[in-house]
Amino acid sequence: MGFTYALGRGILTPLARIVYRPHIEGKANVPKSGPVIFASNHLSFIDSIAIPVAAPRPVHFLAKSSYFDKPASRWFFTSIGAIPVQRGAGQAALDALDQQRALLDEGKAVALYPEGTRSLDGRLYKGRTGVAFLALQAGARVVPVGLIGTDKVMPVGAKKPSFTHRITVKFGEPLDLAHHGPASSGKARRLATDEIMAAIHALSGQELANAYNEVPAHNPIDRIKQVLPHERR
Repeated sequence: MGFTYALGRGILTPLARIVYRPHIEGKANVPKSGPVIFASNHLSFIDSIAIPVAAPRPVHFLAKSSYFDKPASRWFFTSIGAIPVQRGAGQAALDALDQQRALLDEGKAVALYPEGTRSLDGRLYKGRTGVAFLALQAGARVVPVGLIGTDKVMPVGAKKPSFTHRITVKFGEPLDLAHHGPASSGKARRLATDEIMAAIHALSGQELANAYNEVPAHNPIDRIKQVLPHERR
């Protein structure tokens, strides 16, 4: 994806900045090299475009493999740093984690959403520990990101973005989470995740939901799983 990404970034980034006039804060906080995880709140589909456009270095993120089925959409998503992945639990989730770890091992930057899915009500939900696990395992610093206004540019369910709203992207100071302990420790993962979410909250200013952003349960077993205490990856 090297040539396509370089070409697409050279075309799409300045174009998007002209169209959306994003207000960008804290670009100097982003390390210029080395493995970095951009951990962001998640309000809209366009978040995965806003971060690569605003970031001062190339950023990669995982996207549903179905987005790459058609040549035009494949070119677009490759151009903004997306990497196809089969979404799901079990082996699919492990494969996605391996892909992200491989990128970090190469000294690249990846963007992740600790909430797991988009917030439908604008509140900031509790973070799942997968981001902290990846950061601790790879020794990567985490740059918290606060996105503001992306839900107005492209609300959940909208088929195309609005061109009348302006978005804000805030990059916080990088977090070194190593002091929490090893990735194998559940307590370390939880504390590191809470530190990440506190930093995101300081940037976004969202109301806190104090709950996980759960996908609606479709059967009794899923409902039981949601009420039982367990670590959200």
